[in-house]
Amino acid sequence: MTPLIFVTGGVVSSLGKGIAAASLASILETRGLKVTMMKLDPYINVDPGTMSPFQHGEVYVTDDGAETDLDLGHYERFVRTRLSRRNSVTTGRIYEAVIRKERRGDYLGATVQVIPHITDEIRRCIDEATEGYDVALVEIGGTVGDIESLPFLEAIRQIRAERGPEKALFMHLTLVPWIAAAGELKTKPTQHSVKELRSIGIQPDVLLCRSEQPLPDGERRKIALFTNVPERAVISVQDVDVLYKLPLELHAQGLDALVVDRLRLQPPRPADLHEWEAAVDATVNPVDEVTIAVVGKYVDHKDAYKSVGEALKHGGLRQRTRVNLKWLESQDMETAGAEALLADVDGILVPGGFGDRGFEGKVLTSKFAREHGIPYFGICYGMQAAVVDFARHRAGLEGANSTENDKQCPHPVIGLITEWRTSTGDVEKRDEKSDLGGTMRLGLQEQRLKPGTLARELYGKDVVAERHRHRYEFNNRYRTQLEDAGLVIAGKSMDDTLVEVVELPRDEHPWFLACQAHPEFLSTPREGHPLFVGFIRAAREKKAGGSLLKEARA
Repeated sequence: MTPLIFVTGGVVSSLGKGIAAASLASILETRGLKVTMMKLDPYINVDPGTMSPFQHGEVYVTDDGAETDLDLGHYERFVRTRLSRRNSVTTGRIYEAVIRKERRGDYLGATVQVIPHITDEIRRCIDEATEGYDVALVEIGGTVGDIESLPFLEAIRQIRAERGPEKALFMHLTLVPWIAAAGELKTKPTQHSVKELRSIGIQPDVLLCRSEQPLPDGERRKIALFTNVPERAVISVQDVDVLYKLPLELHAQGLDALVVDRLRLQPPRPADLHEWEAAVDATVNPVDEVTIAVVGKYVDHKDAYKSVGEALKHGGLRQRTRVNLKWLESQDMETAGAEALLADVDGILVPGGFGDRGFEGKVLTSKFAREHGIPYFGICYGMQAAVVDFARHRAGLEGANSTENDKQCPHPVIGLITEWRTSTGDVEKRDEKSDLGGTMRLGLQEQRLKPGTLARELYGKDVVAERHRHRYEFNNRYRTQLEDAGLVIAGKSMDDTLVEVVELPRDEHPWFLACQAHPEFLSTPREGHPLFVGFIRAAREKKAGGSLLKEARA
């Protein structure tokens, strides 16, 4: 049985359970342990795939095509384990599985109840996702006291009761608020949160106390006394100015040593955090900085582009460059104009999205970047906007568009596969009854890059794999026509049927690249991603007036 660390939260939501859990996991990984992570979400949706980005934030995609909570993105940025659909479980998925079994007769006519049937399914999912690892961290979404999370809490209580403290550890994250009027930290919310947890049979082994100020020894002793947690296991989680300081802070307080001792994990080699130290140093002591405009549809809720923002910063870390993000709503391009909003930026990134709202603003953004020599990076919908822009304004295809936004457009340069080819490869007439959901392309897929292109140079190899999440594709009926007009098709699917990467010739534009996949999902602070590193380098060159590029070529 894999030793398990269950991470719960109390007092209020959004305290950072996922980041704290991932930080601990990253330390344990540097100690030579094979680590995995898992998220148990209490909402009834089967997965976040159809949830509003304004409410839920980013939909993160794994190699096997699972649409998951954004916390899995935090996990993969902190640990090197590649996660899958098994690592993200919702209440909806649990109930769906139980109901399916009941319909098949698996329960032999028994009355199906939360205990034991729902809790047994939760436990089965935990075992399936964590098997074969030295240690696993399992985060329970929501806040203790929420009715939705009770089945998950009951399931982990059962696991601890059966396996004992050497196979299951409870780590609870709470808030210790700073009351400015009183000039002190208040421990009472933490005491009440632990009391709520103990009322359902769970005694925390470790407390992570989130606060604006360092936790004084007096408050630490008080919390330990009132919660029955050893003082050594009361950890101060102070707000940090650099996210990647957290593994260093937790290690300095001995959290990883405590966990290794309690769970008797092997091998107990010392933690090696030099990569995190380097990431923090590059962030705190940059040698350059650039401003990148992110022109999207959901910028008022930046969590919708969480991985994009992080990947841009990672691209800067690789060259000790601070990346300042200028978040712009694509609809504003249609009213205020690109010149007014983009004239002062060093690079422009247009991320993914769905639907016609703001699409014309993305097209105008591509046109502005293309005509003014500003580095442009289009991702998913940002690539489709770039293709539409090029078709309209360079190839002379008036009215070119995506059939997602205009099914009757004269030049559907972007469309569903079923709208422009059959299974035999023959062109067929567009059908308004095409199954919009049947063409979603999800997960890790390989692509072949064209020699001599910017994409090939950045990746440094002929075949690469990236994660996808989209329905609409580059329409192959326009491939030759757009290439003749000057568009470079730099990457295609392995069977040559789907366009993956487009760019402009480098003698026409210093850096203009757009890809159908989502490379942000494979970027980490320790390695970065070649496309984001190249994009930030191009932004630095633009800011320097091209001098960096001239020096590199010289």
